Amino acid sequence: MTQPQPLALEDVGVVLDGRPIVRDVTFDVAPGQVVAVLGANGSGKSTLLKALVSLNPVSHGSVSLFGTPRPRFRDWHRVGYVPQRSNLGAGVPATVREVVASGRIARRRPFWPMSRHEQDLVDAAVDLVGLGGRAGHPVATLSGGQQQRVLVARTLAGEPDLLLLDEPNAGVDHASQLAIAETLGGRADAGASVVVVLHELGPFAPLIDRVVALREGRVTYDGPPDQLAEGATHTHHHDHTDETRLPPMQAPLEGDR
Repeated sequence: MTQPQPLALEDVGVVLDGRPIVRDVTFDVAPGQVVAVLGANGSGKSTLLKALVSLNPVSHGSVSLFGTPRPRFRDWHRVGYVPQRSNLGAGVPATVREVVASGRIARRRPFWPMSRHEQDLVDAAVDLVGLGGRAGHPVATLSGGQQQRVLVARTLAGEPDLLLLDEPNAGVDHASQLAIAETLGGRADAGASVVVVLHELGPFAPLIDRVVALREGRVTYDGPPDQLAEGATHTHHHDHTDETRLPPMQAPLEGDR
């Protein structure tokens, strides 16, 4: 039996404050595939990713998760979302391990303590991002790059089948970028699908199977990363075969939201 696509978008548009930010985006993600969504500031890539997890409204078109239309989708434990850097150090003090353990909440019965197996999963997620020696440290004492690794570990602890990451390397040191990329590669090898929003491929390049490039909210390229340089400027490769020439676009005026 054929597995349903973990993610499928059909003519998706997002309008915020009366302004179209994402325009008629169509693509899907296969099981185990790693897809990079690229674009400059204002291209709509972060706006699009937030729409996939209902943080932004979809004005038209459809989003399906594992074969189920998003409005009817309930298995959110199968989806892991890593936002752009947040103030993990603010608010109630918490250790690295406590934050990562919170990634198991969606899979646990309310008020039940974690099993030994779940504790092992949390420890493994912390180790995967290279923070095993800091598991008991307050998150507030970590660098920005290390805090981003904690967010990734928290998502991995939930064992998602689809990971959505919004610029995990923005403002993050090179060592943390490498650690995050290596971790995502391992998760993809285990069968999970990954969609990662990036400005450029950087350390993520070796694990990217496919690139979807956005410009002013439209897809300008959909294909293998090694053909991106030419394709992103004037062609749209859909399903890796079709080519449709798009009209030239002006530089983006809208900031990514």
